[in-house]
Amino acid sequence: MPLPKLPNKPAAILSPSDYPKAEKGKAVKPVMTLVESAPQEIESAPKARARTAEKAPAAKERVSKPKEIESLIKSKASRVADKLGVTKLFVLDTNVLMHDPTSLFRFEEHDVYLPMMTLEELDDHKKGMSEVARNARQVSRSLDALVAGVEENEIEDGIALSKLGNKDAKGRLFFQTRLQDVVLPEGLPVGKADNQILGVVRALEQQHPGRPVVLVSKDINMRIKARAMGLPAEEYFNDHVLEDTDLLYSGIMQLPDDFWNKHGKGMESWQENKHGTGYTFYRLTGPLVPSFLVNQFVFLEPRNGEAPFYGQVKQINGRTAVIQTLRDYAHGKNSVWGVTARNREQNFALNLLMNPECDFVTLLGQAGTGKTLLALAAGLAQVLETKLYNEIIVTRVTVPVGEDIGFLPGTEEEKMSPWMGAFDDNLEVLNKSDGDGGEWGRAATQDLIRSRIKIKSLNFMRGRTFVNKFLIIDEAQNLTPKQIKTLVTRAGPGTKIICLGNIAQIDTPYLTEGSSGLTYVVDRFKGWTHSGHVTLARGERSRLADHASDVL
Repeated sequence: MPLPKLPNKPAAILSPSDYPKAEKGKAVKPVMTLVESAPQEIESAPKARARTAEKAPAAKERVSKPKEIESLIKSKASRVADKLGVTKLFVLDTNVLMHDPTSLFRFEEHDVYLPMMTLEELDDHKKGMSEVARNARQVSRSLDALVAGVEENEIEDGIALSKLGNKDAKGRLFFQTRLQDVVLPEGLPVGKADNQILGVVRALEQQHPGRPVVLVSKDINMRIKARAMGLPAEEYFNDHVLEDTDLLYSGIMQLPDDFWNKHGKGMESWQENKHGTGYTFYRLTGPLVPSFLVNQFVFLEPRNGEAPFYGQVKQINGRTAVIQTLRDYAHGKNSVWGVTARNREQNFALNLLMNPECDFVTLLGQAGTGKTLLALAAGLAQVLETKLYNEIIVTRVTVPVGEDIGFLPGTEEEKMSPWMGAFDDNLEVLNKSDGDGGEWGRAATQDLIRSRIKIKSLNFMRGRTFVNKFLIIDEAQNLTPKQIKTLVTRAGPGTKIICLGNIAQIDTPYLTEGSSGLTYVVDRFKGWTHSGHVTLARGERSRLADHASDVL
């Protein structure tokens, strides 16, 4: 049964006219334009009808999505200042600097103010080898370089943030140079660092009555306290790749029914043989071409029973694009290590995984969509059958879901093995497909496979170079952008990297769907000739797992 067609945008940005008025007792569905399929939860029909009926009358009260997002991430003072074109004074909390050491230079034309308590807390956190300690030391070095050569009486006038070569930072840096009279609400302990920073923000508002002063903090409770005191506060969202993950690139576009009528005039087609498989290429021109991206998958499933069209964009030149047909991995003769694609998205994913010209692949999807199984099957086929790569290297972030069970004994590989249960489960499935050799043959195959799979820890990746390796990074949604950059830059000649993950299951503290390293690489690598991305939409693990994903 094919997947239901999905809208090209979230319901929140549908216009009011898309919601027809519902008569009493009758449910209506909004009219949607079908352009691009996006990963969304598929509801059962009764639930969807009920929800549509409930929301239809209230649709007129909705505002557009960008305005909703802006109201969530920006304070009222900031929005007013943006309208008037006034520069703001941002007071930075310590956690912002320790989260992103370059945050000082990310506020464009606005000024930055550092309370003395922020510097005190930076000093307290600079010791150690943790990421936080390294960031604190980096901030201290940046501040030292900014202050160098500045006379004591000039610090009060502010230091140009562009002094170190950051041309985008056009504002000035101010330090708290004098003790201010901090008046806090009764009951708040004056000695606490957060309360002192809040007192500084209130004092600055009184000193600069015509200027918007905004507190920037990653601490939710700090922002709540500031709002309760009537002070403008915002989260530091410069590290967010996307404010709304519904807009994340899916790697797949559904073509409209009239696609060939609008794009078929003057179309050229030819055939080529690549890697032992014949492909058909189409060079076409039309209005939809500028919205294509290189290596994006396009599909058209006609309603009159004709054969569906699946293709991949290979070249774009202005309003002209070249689309290549795909190899059908749903057919048994094209199986990869005994695995065939069970749905459209899995077919797209296998076309990327088995393409030697594609060096970097990202697969997103909820639990049970087959990310790990497809990656491992493609790796085994290209390491043991075609000998394209020397070995498979598997790594993942060791973030526990519950309480930590303590230290693990043994070598690096033995310490990592409890974290690799997902790969053991998938290897068991892949080994079962080989039933011709009996028990001895299966055991020998298993030993051979084990010898070509290496399990590595992320902690020892710095400085390494992988040559002709098939590198699988599992649970990549728990990586920060900096960590994922460290891993991807390990690739040497002939190495292929596959990132797997589900951004709805982030276990790392202080990491969100918008700031995850996996979201970061999907957004940055889209459209590159040697990379590809697919969002797997349909679970294939079991009917129980699919139902649990929908209802729980």
